Amino acid sequence: MAGNRAVTDPRSILLGAQAGALALPVCDHYSGVEARMRKSLQLQAEMTEEFGTCVFDVTLDCEDGAPVGGEAEHAALVTELALAAAPAARVAVRVHPVDHPAFDADVATIARRAGSRLAHLMVPKVESVADVLRAVAALDAAGATALPLHVLIESPAAVHRAFDIAAQPRVQSLSFGLMDFVSAHGGAIPADGMSVAGQFSHPLVLRAKLAIASACHAHGKVPSHCVVTEFKDLDALQQAAKTAARELGYTRMWSIHPDQIRPILAAFAPSVREVDTAAALIERAMAADWAPVQFEGRLHDRASYRYFWQVLERAHQTGLPLPETVQSQFAEPLALRH
Repeated sequence: MAGNRAVTDPRSILLGAQAGALALPVCDHYSGVEARMRKSLQLQAEMTEEFGTCVFDVTLDCEDGAPVGGEAEHAALVTELALAAAPAARVAVRVHPVDHPAFDADVATIARRAGSRLAHLMVPKVESVADVLRAVAALDAAGATALPLHVLIESPAAVHRAFDIAAQPRVQSLSFGLMDFVSAHGGAIPADGMSVAGQFSHPLVLRAKLAIASACHAHGKVPSHCVVTEFKDLDALQQAAKTAARELGYTRMWSIHPDQIRPILAAFAPSVREVDTAAALIERAMAADWAPVQFEGRLHDRASYRYFWQVLERAHQTGLPLPETVQSQFAEPLALRH
């Protein structure tokens, strides 16, 4: 059975460079204060046990978490936290931008000691391919030659270059930096553009979000939606997450408060009916060796199989129980299935 898996594994058959071949948790949770970073890692461990898979990443933050003048100490702290995390944990670090004086020291400390332990390294304020190459060179110099990069797109110029940035092989995901993007317009976008309502209605903000999502999907990368700062309004947060997932093409979203994690998971999760339909169709397709089949009065082939397989991927990423007929396809940890 194990020898046959390479032939029948739906991922190897259905997913290509432009078909979402990369599987990541749908939530990326940020924290930068020591007590909150420790609590975030503990919460991740508890929810991994609850759901049977790691349903969110924990990104330890140097950019906003390190006190001015204390960047080296903070980099050492996040390195120790990453190394001490549970084996099943998905831990990442956001370093300073490539033009910040602490960037090289961040990467040298963190990537050299914990590069093999990290899920990815987030680089903020990426403006161009040159910034990506600068980050790659720093990682390689630190010996972290296989560590993926996530990049934060935060300006109009960076949005313009999003397709070229997403094409870079080491880049795994692009995130949208809402607050800096609005601020970069010199008052041309009102402050409401940073709100939970305005970020989905202002044309320039919407245009940027769609460009980033399109760039990612063009190159098989993961688009990650920006924060909702109104963290106490969980209903508004969940609606924002649903809009990002269902209308704007995002498959991942930032959390900045522990209370935001479960609403994000719920918003990005498919319905039980969608999961059951997808499992039944994929079972039929596998039985037919991926040849076209009739299902519920419609003809399906690999194009639609791909979509329904991705429904199952998303269900797994959000901790939903899967029908027994497809459970064996998700035996490997999420981090290994890309």
